[in-house]
Amino acid sequence: MTILIDLGNGLVAEALSQLLVRAGYDHVVRRDWAPAPGLIPDVLLVDDITLRHELLARYPEAKVLLIDTGIQPEDLPALLLAYRIHGVLSPTTELHLLKKALRVVSEGQVWIDNESVKAVLRDSGAISHRGKIGRITRRQEELIASIRQGLSNKEIAQRFGLSEHTVKAHLYRIYRRFGVTSRSKLMAQAMKGRPAASA
Repeated sequence: MTILIDLGNGLVAEALSQLLVRAGYDHVVRRDWAPAPGLIPDVLLVDDITLRHELLARYPEAKVLLIDTGIQPEDLPALLLAYRIHGVLSPTTELHLLKKALRVVSEGQVWIDNESVKAVLRDSGAISHRGKIGRITRRQEELIASIRQGLSNKEIAQRFGLSEHTVKAHLYRIYRRFGVTSRSKLMAQAMKGRPAASA
């Protein structure tokens, strides 16, 4: 099995690569090692910082295992919907479970730890079975206000000290909650009947 590690934190990437080599995985490479031409990884180990459509397009057959290195629970469902992710691992995962997750994901199955499942299930209550929009968070309300002001994703990221990727994940979740696909439709829907913000 060939594993390509692409994590935002170089120290964690190095530790993970050494751990996997010691565990018997002999084809472990890191993206910042300038992988050899023709490299075709079976599994990509990424985090929410390095998860990009370009990376997934470069290795379309690779399975994606997302390492949760600090993903906000409310952002996880949006990431799962926006990207082709085959598994989610907590940073507290023990080695035997990491090895099991790698095997399961490489075989085409899905691996998701309990905390991640709970986050997804909590989020599924955002829209009721009758299609009513539930409460929105303060952060979502702030992002909607920023969109009303005409700010770009980059400007919103700078205003709130977030990465553009995190802003996109928030916006995707907001769009889904309102049942829209663009900023203009979001504004129109929000003006009709804005849900109350939660504390």
